[in-house]
Formats: sequence, C-alpha cells, structure tokens
Amino acid sequence: MTASEPWLHWHDRLHRQLLQTPTLLPQCTTLLLALSGGQDSMALLGLLRDLQKHHHWTLQLWHGDHGWHPGSAAVADALAQWCDQQALPLRVSRSTAAITGSEAAARAWRYSELSQTAQQLNEAGAAGACTVLTAHTASDRAETLLMQLSRGTDLAGLGSLRQSRPLQAKSSHGPRLVRPLLDFTRDETAAICQDLQLPVWHDPSNSDLRIERNRIRQEVLPVLESLHAGCSRRMAWLSERISQAHDSQNALVDLSLRSLQSAGNGLQRPPLQALAADPRRILLQRWLQQQGVQPLNARQLVELSRAIGPQQPPGERHLAGGQRFHWCRNWVQLDHRG
Repeated sequence: MTASEPWLHWHDRLHRQLLQTPTLLPQCTTLLLALSGGQDSMALLGLLRDLQKHHHWTLQLWHGDHGWHPGSAAVADALAQWCDQQALPLRVSRSTAAITGSEAAARAWRYSELSQTAQQLNEAGAAGACTVLTAHTASDRAETLLMQLSRGTDLAGLGSLRQSRPLQAKSSHGPRLVRPLLDFTRDETAAICQDLQLPVWHDPSNSDLRIERNRIRQEVLPVLESLHAGCSRRMAWLSERISQAHDSQNALVDLSLRSLQSAGNGLQRPPLQALAADPRRILLQRWLQQQGVQPLNARQLVELSRAIGPQQPPGERHLAGGQRFHWCRNWVQLDHRG
C-alpha cells in the first residue's frame, strides 16, 4: 500500500471477514451501497473503497433524500459534490415527507428505490449480480433486539437484521441485501471515519426522541453499557445465534411438514393432534407462511392450534386475504377465495 492508501487494522478486520465468507461479497461483482452520509455508511464506503482493488468490485453509490428536514436537499447536494471529487458514482433519489413521513414508509421507499436502481444496473450490464449494501452495525442490531423484545415477538423477530437476505423480504428473486458491518459498533465506525479522514453529515432526525430507536440509542443502551461494558456487541451476537437457531428450526419443521402433506394443499390432522401444543403451533405457523397467509399474531396461532387439536370437532375460520382455514376429522385445509 502507498502512503495515500492506508492499510489500518479496520481494513484488515473486514478483509479477513470477507475472505472467511467469500459468498458474502463475491469478487468481481457490483456493490450498490446505500449512502446516507452518516458515520456508519461513510465508514463502510471508506473501507470498501480501499479494499476494492483486492476484491475487484465495481462500486456504485445511492443516496435517498427523504425530505425529512429543510436541509436534506443541501446534504444530498454536498454529498454528491464530495463523491464527484472522489470519482465515486452516486445516484440520488428524492422524496417528500408526505411519502416518507414514517419510519416504515421511509424504509419501504428506500428499499423500493434500491431495488429499481439495482435492476437498472443489472440491465446496463453491471459486473456480476448487483448486491445492495447497508451499513447497519452491531449497535443497530442490539437496538433492534431490544425493540423487538419489548414489543413482544418470536424467534424471527429476535433474530432480525440478518447479515444477508433477499432485498425484497417476500421474494427469493432479485438482488441480495448484505450488511457487512454487523461485527462493528457505532463507536468503531466513528473511529474509522476519523482515521480515514472522511466527512460525516449528521441527520437531525437522529436526535428526535419521539422516535423509538433514538430513545433506545440515547437513553437505554448507554445505561446498559455503563452496567455491562460491551453489551451491545454481545446482544448482536445473541441475535445472530437466534437467527441461526430459527433457520435450523425451520429446516426441521419443513422436513416434518413433508410427512404431514395430504392431497391438495392440506395436512393430515391425526398426526398433528398427536403432537403437544407448542410443536403443533410451530408446524401450523410455518405451513401457513408457506401458503402465503398474512402473519397471524400469537393469540390467533394458539387458537387455531387448539381448534385442530385432540377431541375438537370440525370447523372453519376465515383469515385475512379471503382465505378460509377449515378442518374435519382427518385433514386440515386452506382455501383461497377472491
């Protein structure tokens, strides 16, 4: 490396991680980085830029101006000017608060724009299949774990914010979404930006304590870190282990469901009745997911599982989306109705 191309322990750490998991960011592919201008995404950009020649990636950048605050357009313009000076290709999408007024709406808009941009790059002959990157960190994963835990969730919720998944959560096709920095904390991304002398643009919405994540970030996690230093990283590791356990459970459940399949799209009821309540509920939840049923809450799943259990008469329930769940003595079935 030359003096203008530093090789710091941050580079070495990410480089080794990628060598250990070569399918995460394969060589000679196109990487589309969602660049907010904040410290996390700027840190990821700095590392990817310096590692680019070792992995032969084609690097593309995307910025979403949500229109959340009066200065958002100026931030987008300043970021675009900096990228131009660095010879980094940046695409900017702009929206308004009317469209992206909530966290959920903003997330849906971002992923939609990223999906369209990735498709455009692929159609333009991008090197390899385009992979979308976000700069979520171990700190983000710890915050998500606490939010999901406090709201009440299942294993899937506790193991969310995975390192790799389809960009469109309900589709196995299209580009992947990869989060390479889940082993790094927010303090470390701040240090990376300082060490690599990268500019950072601060989003004032991150200081709004009306937003749940911000309160956890600024009021809850600092207390936990003062009591148990390093807890954010340990919670992130726990989330990863839970996601692995959930994947293993799903694989075993899928094997069990194959033995329960009956004619059409139904399941044999007697073997389900022979199971204890908890495994019957888990099998039922996975089967309904495979059938495209909108997610049911815990209470609905318990009621359905109990209804098809031992010594229960035939019956039926109407589910969201025009679907009818019904059962008789020997089978459980789902009908789709317009």
